[in-house]
Amino acid sequence: MRIAPIPVLLFVGLFTLPAAAEPLLVTPAQIGEAFCLSRLTGDTGPITGLLTPELTVAIADAEAKNDTIQKQAPDEKPPLGDGIPWQSWTDYADKCTVGAVTLMQNEAKVAIDYAFTEYPEANFTDTLELRLIPGPYDNTLWRLDNIAYATDSDLKTVLISAFLPN
Repeated sequence: MRIAPIPVLLFVGLFTLPAAAEPLLVTPAQIGEAFCLSRLTGDTGPITGLLTPELTVAIADAEAKNDTIQKQAPDEKPPLGDGIPWQSWTDYADKCTVGAVTLMQNEAKVAIDYAFTEYPEANFTDTLELRLIPGPYDNTLWRLDNIAYATDSDLKTVLISAFLPN
């Protein structure tokens, strides 16, 4: 007996559809890898979709304030003249690796180790602070909510304090 190929393909296809419709779940370590890729290439594209809505709004607000200041004084460098401070220092590190990942219920911390081949004494570690947020299909998704700098500050604090009066 010969089985018709089209009905078989349709039958198999029915069982593969739900898997294709489910969202890709990204781990905290994978977010760290995407973050390092963005730091090494200078392209924030890989991480913009991995931010919490709150951090996305904080960045948009800071960029809008920065643009207003730039328009008012075009010959002066605005508070975010070097861009969003994605790391403790603006110096380009030629190595970026994911360090320890710590999971705590709905939060995760991912160490991001920056290294300078020619100046190892300048190496530093920032920490990505991730949070689980509701996602599609009753899933929860890890998203970047803040960055704790190697200094005593963090991204959200800097985005606010950059625009406070001196």
